Amino acid sequence: MNKNFMYGIGAVKYKDFVVGYIEPGSFDMGGVKPESTKINAEQVPGTPVLIIPQSNGGIAPTFNVIQLNYENLHKLLGGSLHYKKEDTEKKTPVGWTAPTSAVLMDGPWELSLVSGQSVLIPNGTLLSNLGGKLTLTETAKIECTLEVAMPADGSQPYGVFDTEAIPDEWKQYKLPAAEAAASVQAKSRKD
Repeated sequence: MNKNFMYGIGAVKYKDFVVGYIEPGSFDMGGVKPESTKINAEQVPGTPVLIIPQSNGGIAPTFNVIQLNYENLHKLLGGSLHYKKEDTEKKTPVGWTAPTSAVLMDGPWELSLVSGQSVLIPNGTLLSNLGGKLTLTETAKIECTLEVAMPADGSQPYGVFDTEAIPDEWKQYKLPAAEAAASVQAKSRKD
């Protein structure tokens, strides 16, 4: 792969959960521009005499999840899963109800890119809602925003690395491979 480019969202991962299918063209890194304060002087019209940096730029990825099985609704929006009465092992949900209070999904996230990099986010919070259109040409979707916050230990808010060469200090934020996470999800459904 050519490491001069970053492209293609392969998977969005949270802890042991791989987020379902994402709507084409909906994933946006949500780049936030750095902020500064410009100090002007009467003697120098039109050009600041001092620029004071206020904040670095950042990211706040947005994306739409279109794979709306009951498990994804539950994982991304909270609420409750419902099963047939005779399904005592709770293997296959037959419904979902919305939560009565706000759902907080925070912690480490990984954006696994097709181009061979991983964007690791030690402290991200997902904000999501059920949206979209119910037509014969579009599907309902979970509209998501991943807010990136400073980790409690004061380390960097995110990093971009070759997926196969994560530095040791960032390996704690590298989430299970998509295949491993999928098997964990399958196992948790059996429990």
